[in-house]
Amino acid sequence: MKKDEYIIVDGFKHYKYEQELFSEKEMLNKSKNYYEWADKRRSVRHFSNKEIPIEVIENIIKTASTAPSGANKQPWTFCVVKSAEIKKEIRLAAEEEERKSYNERMSEEWLEDLKHLGTDANKPFLEIAPYLIVVFKRPYEIDVNGNKHQNYYVNESVGLACGMLISAIHNVGLVTLTHTPSPMRFLEKILKRPQNERAFLLLPVGYNTEDSYVPDIKRKSIDKVMKLY
Repeated sequence: MKKDEYIIVDGFKHYKYEQELFSEKEMLNKSKNYYEWADKRRSVRHFSNKEIPIEVIENIIKTASTAPSGANKQPWTFCVVKSAEIKKEIRLAAEEEERKSYNERMSEEWLEDLKHLGTDANKPFLEIAPYLIVVFKRPYEIDVNGNKHQNYYVNESVGLACGMLISAIHNVGLVTLTHTPSPMRFLEKILKRPQNERAFLLLPVGYNTEDSYVPDIKRKSIDKVMKLY
C-alpha cells in the first residue's frame, strides 16, 4: 500500500476513504427507490421449508457484521441453526415461555395491542424455516488467560447489526420475523454458549409460502417520525 493512501494517528494506520458520490437527482431517485423497496418488507409467519444455500446465509451475516459498534468491538455472535433436532428443542422451549407470557406475564393492554397481528403462543415456523439465526450479544470478552475485557454500547451495537441483518435478508428475497421469547436464557443453554453471551434476538429465515398473508398495518407518516429543526 502506498504511503499516501494512509496516515498514522497515535500509532495506528488510518486508510484514505472515498465514498461514491451522486448528483442531487440521482440521490433523490436512489433514496426513493430504496425506501419503496424497504417498505415492501414485512414480518412473515408462514414459512416454506425450501432449502437455501448456506453461502447465502453467510453473506447475510457478513453484511450484518459491517454494522458500526462501540470502539469497533463487534460484540455479537450469530448462531445459525439448521439441525431439525435443535430447531424442535428451541420451538418447544420458546412455546413454553410464550404460553407463560400470554397467560401470566402480559397485561390486558398488551394482549389487546397484539390482536390485530394474529399472534399466539404457537410458533411452528421455528421448526419449518430452513434456518434459525440466533443473535447473541457479548457484554464482555474473555481472553486466553480468563481475564474480562469490557465491550461498549452493546445493546445499541447489536441492535444496529440486527437491523442490517433484516435488510440483508429482505435483499435476497427471503423473509423473517423478530422473535423475542422472554426470558431467552434457554437459547444459551440449548446452543451451549459461553458465559459472556446473552440471547438478544431469534430470527427464522426462509422463503414465504405461496399462501402467506400479513396483517393490514400502516406505517407512521413522515411528519410523525421526523422533526426538522
